[in-house]
Amino acid sequence: MKAMIARGIAPLMAALLLSACAAPAFRQPEVSVPVAFKEAAVHTAADGSRWQVARPAEQQARGEWWLAFQDPTLTALMDEAARNNASLAVAAARVKQARAIAGIAEADRIPQVGVGMGAQRGRSSSLEAGLPQGSPVAPRTTYNASLSASYEVDLFGRVSSNVEAARQDAGAVEASYRSVLLSLQADVAQGWFRLRALDAELDTLAQTVRLREESVGVNQRRFDLGDIGEFDLTRAKTELATTRLEAVGLQRQRATTEHALAVLLGRPAADFTTGAAPLPPGAQMPVIPAGLPSTLLERRPDIAQAQRGMEAANARIGVARAAMFPALNIDAAGGGVGGTVAEVFKWSSRSWVLGAMLSLPIIDGGRNKANITRSEAALEEAVGAYRERVLVAFAEVEDNLAGLRVLDAQGVQVDEALVSARRSAELARKLYDAGRSSYLDLLDAQRNLAAVERTAVQLRGDRALTTVALIRALGGGWDAPAASNALARN
Repeated sequence: MKAMIARGIAPLMAALLLSACAAPAFRQPEVSVPVAFKEAAVHTAADGSRWQVARPAEQQARGEWWLAFQDPTLTALMDEAARNNASLAVAAARVKQARAIAGIAEADRIPQVGVGMGAQRGRSSSLEAGLPQGSPVAPRTTYNASLSASYEVDLFGRVSSNVEAARQDAGAVEASYRSVLLSLQADVAQGWFRLRALDAELDTLAQTVRLREESVGVNQRRFDLGDIGEFDLTRAKTELATTRLEAVGLQRQRATTEHALAVLLGRPAADFTTGAAPLPPGAQMPVIPAGLPSTLLERRPDIAQAQRGMEAANARIGVARAAMFPALNIDAAGGGVGGTVAEVFKWSSRSWVLGAMLSLPIIDGGRNKANITRSEAALEEAVGAYRERVLVAFAEVEDNLAGLRVLDAQGVQVDEALVSARRSAELARKLYDAGRSSYLDLLDAQRNLAAVERTAVQLRGDRALTTVALIRALGGGWDAPAASNALARN
């Protein structure tokens, strides 16, 4: 009866031991995924579904999204940045390190085999040789060669859990590299469009300066003829100097932006200069499909990095648990020893050893238990970081979708304001020339027109920057068919 009970309990105890130390099954944390982005038009898939279960897909091709802007200079800058950027090179080196570490962990799965050869010459004392005290003992030379092997039997999943953790760490570092690449691409694009917007704004100010110079000239002649007083002339000169001052300030901003772009390209700031390339009034930005919120979890490299971090932390719980259970190491060695090299390889000189070592911690002061608690807390931290990253990603997409929506509405209003401001400035000039209004009225109309024109230029730049920011928030790409169709329609 006792034997039957023992036979029944033994497998159960073995199963409990194995389950106690193995890494727990990874459970994907629940996150609230909206059906659609609030700021985007709702689209339904062909099969009628609104969203799909997210799967890690950080390896999918993101495509050269900047080609949608149809800007050859931007494309050339992207290629140069990918080749020369220092931060990207650092991230690539980290990927190599992480892959190498994963390879080191993988090596523990197979027996470690080594070979050794050596020679030694020595002289023993007469007592060690079993001779009377003072007996002469000749020195001797011995040669040896050996082949050794060692292997850790993965009884409780320490090796497999460590390998899984290293693999997930490597995946996280690779996702980090893609995140750095995406940030670099977005920064280059935004830097370029910021330059173009500043060039357009400088063009607008240059036109305003020319108008102010003409106004000073006209007022100077009228003052010389006695048609107007000195007040109108000094006001015209003040407006001219103020506009020139604004242009100088914009030149400083442009220089700073150009220097920042040079750093992204891996060039010294002194060796990089771009010609003026104003963003034209009719510049059309590509319409970027936001897709479904669930696909954002698949595209964003930072979310993929957080995902891999969770899985690595989960695997390390298995490593920590395995430390509380026996570790079995098998060692073997064989070789030969002889007085000459030839004797080493004779059958009669052979020697070998085979052994197994089972080690189990008994008293560790609570070290292993504390390590398990630390590993479990690390997983909780990784889960919290993942959830926060997902929420931030959704918010960034919504922010940029809202930004584009508001910029579109502002663009409509500024177009109407431009028409009215130009007409107002034209009428003010005619009335002033006819002597039917004061110079202050003309100046006020011109100031209003210049302000509206600068606002229109700034809105064009903001739309380009926000479009790039939306692409970054979406993970640097979108589904290829959806992108092609959306761009074809626009």
